[in-house]
Amino acid sequence: MNWEDELYRHHGPLGLPFHFWTCFVAIFGAMTGSFLNVVIHRMPRGESIVRPPSHCPSCNHRIPMWQNLPILSWLMLRGRCASCSSPISPRYIGVEALTGVLFVAAWLRHGESAPWAAAAGSILLAGFVAATFIDFEHFIIPDEITLGGIGVGFLLSLAAPELHGQSSVLAALRSSALGIAVGGGVVYGVLRLGKFLFGRERIALEPGSRVVFHDAGIRLPDREIPFEDVFYRESDTVVMEGRRLELADRCYPSAKMRLSPKSLSIGDEVLEPESEPYLSAEVESLTLPREAMGLGDVKFMAAIGAFLGWKATLFSLMFSSVLGAVVGLGLIALGRQHWSGRLPYGPYIAVAATGWFFGGSALWERLFGGR
Repeated sequence: MNWEDELYRHHGPLGLPFHFWTCFVAIFGAMTGSFLNVVIHRMPRGESIVRPPSHCPSCNHRIPMWQNLPILSWLMLRGRCASCSSPISPRYIGVEALTGVLFVAAWLRHGESAPWAAAAGSILLAGFVAATFIDFEHFIIPDEITLGGIGVGFLLSLAAPELHGQSSVLAALRSSALGIAVGGGVVYGVLRLGKFLFGRERIALEPGSRVVFHDAGIRLPDREIPFEDVFYRESDTVVMEGRRLELADRCYPSAKMRLSPKSLSIGDEVLEPESEPYLSAEVESLTLPREAMGLGDVKFMAAIGAFLGWKATLFSLMFSSVLGAVVGLGLIALGRQHWSGRLPYGPYIAVAATGWFFGGSALWERLFGGR
């Protein structure tokens, strides 16, 4: 080891102490978390993440710089807007703290030997944070994160081949390209197979049973199903063949009905769901949507492959399935099994891929011997 390596080992970039950079990374991570809060709130709503400047969503008070300090401002303001005293969600301080911790963890893992890998990994982890919170709230992962992540991950493989366990840039680019193909292709295959086998739930009813669709949900003879438990995505559709379909102002002797959050079709007639507050029919069965993964998850896995390679995508797919099963069993044990159907799959993938980044590759080598 020459004197330059020895200096870096003890001091880090620019000859400054290694843990000076650790503190810097922690602060920068919290600042990034503050920006991610803007992304989480605005991106799924189609709003600009740049304009207008940070403001209170309740009173539109523009937040000055001293009230926008990561973590500290939330604590000083006791979780309330300084102008109107509206509560500020604990999610804001949670995202800032979580991002700071993840950035520090990435630095401690790669900073001493490969600072570019630490920086690239931090970008990936920031994407995981944004995707997870957006998916929890809106059941989508925006293309800006997934498709953008594919491009960014491929380009960053030039600067940080260590993310792929490679020392050669060309080898890292090959790994990234293969990761995109395997991540997107394999998960898309799983998605199509899953929808074919498990994508619908058929509920059989006694002949002559009447089902009522009202403004809050679906009333079956033995239970009520809220719409929020049925429709997670705009593509989700309820299908049934009924007799004596009754709307508020007309009736159909017999027809096939398809209802989604944006469309209601009865036979060949297409209506606006909002304009029909009531519908009832005599049916013997109806089919409800059931979907564990969506196309956003496919693109999300391809982005993970771009950053970490094909092995990471397979690891993430397997471990996320195990994690989902554990959470599902835990909710059943707690008597909250209905919650499991309301949890998106993206966060499981993010947790699994984070596990790969922080050591899952060693588990892969132990299980599969590097193949």
